[in-house]
Amino acid sequence: MTESEVRIEARGVRKQFPKAERPALDGVDLTVRAGRVCALLGANGAGKTTMIRILTTLLVADEGEVRVAGYDVATQGGQVRASIGLVGQYAALDEVLTGRQNLELFSKLAGMSRTEAREHAAGLLERAGLSDVGDRVVGKLSGGLRRRMDLATSMITTPQVLFVDEPTTGVDPHARRDLWAQLRAMAEQGVAILLTTQYLEEADSLADDVVILKEGKVIARGTPSDLKQLVGEPKWELREPTLEDVYLHLHDAGNQLGVMN
Repeated sequence: MTESEVRIEARGVRKQFPKAERPALDGVDLTVRAGRVCALLGANGAGKTTMIRILTTLLVADEGEVRVAGYDVATQGGQVRASIGLVGQYAALDEVLTGRQNLELFSKLAGMSRTEAREHAAGLLERAGLSDVGDRVVGKLSGGLRRRMDLATSMITTPQVLFVDEPTTGVDPHARRDLWAQLRAMAEQGVAILLTTQYLEEADSLADDVVILKEGKVIARGTPSDLKQLVGEPKWELREPTLEDVYLHLHDAGNQLGVMN
């Protein structure tokens, strides 16, 4: 398995939903290689989630050829699903169970014995930095912790390809950075990651490659640096710090925000 290995290959993907005025996807090409993060950008309705659903066998394309982890999604769906991880827009966890119980349950479903599942869950919690909250009921966790627990669940089996649909929507700045660090670590281990996002700073921070969709069509693709050059020479501007800047600075410095009267 090499870094240059193609893990996602899609050619001419088209999808038209009944009664829709235009195709959700209209001839989309996409390539993602092992060890790289590809960000799929676009406004609501651009086709991002539809593309993810096709690549993960949850939806059938009308036209086009799609291979994931070397398997044809149309004829080898079982092999595709065994090779991927998926983190959707909403946490796919049982909210009445603890995080540890969720991980043990999914590990058993993956074929592990009770002892193996218990040890595997403990390892995943430690790896994700969640050991201290592993015995808390998922329904009482913050949004950021739920997303991190969901990501840990996607690593029950080591996926060749990880799909992450808008990973940090509704997540606070610190939790967002933790999620980014987890995703980078997975890419460094050779996992191919395709993420959809509406946050440009997220794509800029995480992505090796960027594909921009508009109304179901690819309108641009390249590295973040390549795409930035499309707007001309670099421009510098001074700005006041944002509240997010203040939050991250104080959190990293271990200070507390004073209240001014």
